[in-house]
Amino acid sequence: MKIAIGNDHAGTAYKKAIVEHLEAQGIEVVNFGTDHEDSVDYPDFIHPVAQAVENNEVDFGVILCGSGNGAAITANKHPGIRCALCWIPEITTLARQHNNANVISLPARFISLSQAIKMTMLFLNTAFEGGRHQRRIDKVNVC
Repeated sequence: MKIAIGNDHAGTAYKKAIVEHLEAQGIEVVNFGTDHEDSVDYPDFIHPVAQAVENNEVDFGVILCGSGNGAAITANKHPGIRCALCWIPEITTLARQHNNANVISLPARFISLSQAIKMTMLFLNTAFEGGRHQRRIDKVNVC
């Protein structure tokens, strides 16, 4: 499995820990995020993740910012991206099972590091259920 990860200054510490955890699991990670905590503009680091997912260069994307909202909004501007803002495991599971989300957005200022790692792994290891959910996903795009 290969994933892309991106973050702004609020997600730097979590990103580093998530990358370390993923690589220990044998997952290849492409890092598009900042490695510093100096203020940056999150779209500069989120667009490359969404593009890598869009272009099938990676299997999934993981993005982080303070609230997770700006990152999710940015990623969802890309056709074919279904980015879910996740703050608890149950939402994470449903994002994959029902929405076939291909990018997870984590709110670094509102969840613990252990939650971020747990939800990342849950996201990557939960399968899409298809069926009636695919019919609904097919109706999402308007352009």
